[in-house]
Amino acid sequence: MENQLGFVLKVFLLSAVISVLIKYAGPYLPIAPTGKNALMIVLLPTIWMAIALLWRFQTHKQT
Repeated sequence: MENQLGFVLKVFLLSAVISVLIKYAGPYLPIAPTGKNALMIVLLPTIWMAIALLWRFQTHKQT
């Protein structure tokens, strides 16, 4: 139980830090507000996760 609570707290703190960075440092990034950029920002994490899971699946399948 203690291990799970520690994990949840770590995820919560990391989320809070990322949120603060987006809120205060985000406006200073030179990214044009276009539809293409918004689509890339939304879909890129999903694509990265899919690639990582496929790579892990292939590695697991070979062993």
